[in-house]
Amino acid sequence: MKKVFFLLTCLSVWFEVSAQQPAKRPNIIVILSDDMGYSDLGCYGSEIHTPNLDKLYKNGLRFTQFYNTARCCPSRASLLTGLYPHQAGMGWMRDKDAGLEGYQGGLSKHAVTMAEVVKPAGYTTLMVGKWHVSQGIRQDGPLDNWPLQRGFDRFYGTIQGAGSYYDPATLCRGNQLITPATDTAYQPANYFYTDAVTHEAIRFIKESDPSKPFFMYLAYTAAHWPLQAKPADIKKYKGMYDKGWEAIRKQRFEKMKKLGLLPANAELSPSDAPGWKDEKNKAVQAGRMEVYAAMVDEMDQGIGEIMAQLKKQGLDENTVVMFMQDNGGCAEEIGTKGKTGPVAANPEKIKPRAKGEIEYDVIPKMTKDGKLIMKGEGIIGGPETTYVSYGKVWANVSNTPFREYKHWVHEGGISTPLIIHYPAGIRQHNSSNFVGHFIDIMPTVAELAGASYPANWHNNEIIPMEGTSLVPLFTGKALDRGKALCWEHEMNRAVRLGDWKLVAKGELLSEKDGYGEWKNYTLGKWELYNIKSDRSELHDVSAQHPDRVREMSAIWDDYAKRAKVLPAPWTPLQGTPESGQ
Repeated sequence: MKKVFFLLTCLSVWFEVSAQQPAKRPNIIVILSDDMGYSDLGCYGSEIHTPNLDKLYKNGLRFTQFYNTARCCPSRASLLTGLYPHQAGMGWMRDKDAGLEGYQGGLSKHAVTMAEVVKPAGYTTLMVGKWHVSQGIRQDGPLDNWPLQRGFDRFYGTIQGAGSYYDPATLCRGNQLITPATDTAYQPANYFYTDAVTHEAIRFIKESDPSKPFFMYLAYTAAHWPLQAKPADIKKYKGMYDKGWEAIRKQRFEKMKKLGLLPANAELSPSDAPGWKDEKNKAVQAGRMEVYAAMVDEMDQGIGEIMAQLKKQGLDENTVVMFMQDNGGCAEEIGTKGKTGPVAANPEKIKPRAKGEIEYDVIPKMTKDGKLIMKGEGIIGGPETTYVSYGKVWANVSNTPFREYKHWVHEGGISTPLIIHYPAGIRQHNSSNFVGHFIDIMPTVAELAGASYPANWHNNEIIPMEGTSLVPLFTGKALDRGKALCWEHEMNRAVRLGDWKLVAKGELLSEKDGYGEWKNYTLGKWELYNIKSDRSELHDVSAQHPDRVREMSAIWDDYAKRAKVLPAPWTPLQGTPESGQ
């Protein structure tokens, strides 16, 4: 009996000590895709083949009410820093430093990146793909906001925000701008940027110090324009979109209800596209969506390759993988309309770049081997000699069932999938309706890494994190943010408080002086929606709830002042808009 008691005592002590010992810290991979809509993944309603992301969802946690900040640069700044975009210095795009704290065109010195937070905690920090949070994009600088200067140990990708998939603008390894032809470390038979991002991510994982956990920020440019994809992947979707955008949109809507993403009584917002039966260019329009689907497919294939590499190295169980998107589907019409012809206004004057000459143009006029790049109503996309987007008609499908697009802060502009896969920490597949935001990723990563968020960094006071760690949701615990979420982009404004959302459109005026040179704005009227019963934002109840409108507009006013939304470069005398109208 004494022996049994002694054995039980030893076991009790062993279990107690084991419980007190911290588990091995996980590797962390944060994946961001580009210009995709809420319904573009199979597990979020799409007909596009995304088996690898669907598998992550089936063995992980899917969020149904997660938000980005409506545009490339602001979303990336918010994701990297755990702050609202303006606090991070990126209230607009990297193209311009407006001389205002919230509109610097690059990351603020009063913000830290996830890499800068986890690196002191012993993590190797890796970045692959699109950066797009530095005003400086040339080799002669400034380089202070390039990845290696913002906490990353290794970097392969693009500093600029878009470009050809066959010859990316501002391609970079470490701190050195390169071209596919001059990069001795990676020489595939046929260069394609989506594949390069995947292969370099795998290389970085293979070469990472096995004695240390790694943090990787993996930012694909797929499926941002231009529509470019490999022929074999486009072929998979041949004929799939011949039925037109109305039929595909309705098909997705019904699938989303079956998947539990939408309630049975959900409403589909009115289509922004003309009737398919009246479309005179059906073959081109269907072909563009085939290329777009192939771009999403290629990214999914790459994620599958990365997951296979993690498994091969025995890292898959203890690696947290998060997938999300930077904004809603993009309605920008890039080369879609008008006469078919060269991108260049004066093609006879265009000369090929010399070997090794860096490409800086987001919309190049000629391929690296001297072929003119084409645009116009007759161009489908696919090869490197084309440069078009899929336009508003298909972006409306990507954002099913919501209103609006990238740029705007209605649901179509800011709703993103979030999938978190972590076998060691998320044991049961589930969906969460927690209302989350990109600002929540920093505290989540910091908690997983056992890292401390600094109050000061390089002698600069750091703005406290705005978000909430999502880790309690991994094990089914309740989570309450306890405060509102807010948005502003180009004077499009919103507040989400509980089930209620206050939202308004804005418009920047007088762009005659050039991109980003707006001198004034107009403010749209506030609209109020109960998102629980009206996620498509079709029934404005602001007239019935004036007190709620006043309360929530006051929250936005406070946020705008506190989070450096104001002063803005386009407000008269950089003043304060009257938002409570």
